Amino acid sequence: MTTTLSNERADEFAQRLYDAMHTLKPTSPLTDDEPGMTLEDGYLVQQGIVRRMLDAGDRIVGYKLGLTSRPMQEMLGISSPDLAPVMASHVNQDAFAIETAQFISPKMEAEIAFILDADLNGPDCTVADVLAATRGVSAALEIVDSRVADWKIKLGDTVSDMASCGAIVLSGNVVPLTDFDIRLVGMVFTRNGEVVATGAGGAALGNPAAAIAWLVNTLHPLGEGLKAGHVVMTGALHAAVPVSTGDVFRADFDRLGPVTARMS
Repeated sequence: MTTTLSNERADEFAQRLYDAMHTLKPTSPLTDDEPGMTLEDGYLVQQGIVRRMLDAGDRIVGYKLGLTSRPMQEMLGISSPDLAPVMASHVNQDAFAIETAQFISPKMEAEIAFILDADLNGPDCTVADVLAATRGVSAALEIVDSRVADWKIKLGDTVSDMASCGAIVLSGNVVPLTDFDIRLVGMVFTRNGEVVATGAGGAALGNPAAAIAWLVNTLHPLGEGLKAGHVVMTGALHAAVPVSTGDVFRADFDRLGPVTARMS
């Protein structure tokens, strides 16, 4: 593990981002203060935020991958995926109203979520391991939000900032991966009935299951893994779409069905 931050500096950054989450007042990029921040540095900061959320009564229910598609990497000028725990407070049911005012600068993404039936650990996790451990997959949406002002983020910033996670919406339909190729699952994404994006499972690092294998192997040197029952968000299949109050977003997936988010 390569870290450049002291534990004290990482905890200072964690408090800064945690405060921004609750005050809805964004902070300047952490990488302006520490240009050499690594993935491991970001994870160290992220752990400080997670500790604060756990101390406040939250719990980890899975993990999310971000920046797994080329459009999202190009949008933010980043060449590597990022990752963070999914907290229970992040999870919303399909079609329930979500308050836009709880976010700073929200954007919406359509994704494929995996629900695990068995633990997954590195360092040599493969696509076959992921498929064997998967109970099924679901249509999902993610509201991404940056506590860093104006989305001026580098990899260290977004990893620190819970991989820019704001909330997720999960379909209640869990589909076993028995007779179809998840890479070929197509998706049409609409905002207020108008098509704003299309995508397919293969947009997530070529294969959402490969994205999860990357996640597991990246978590291994950090002392973490995935657990049975975890929900894993595999990353956006398109460039993120800005959110406004009153918007209704719907993603219709082949095989998996629809999922909807209503912004109140």
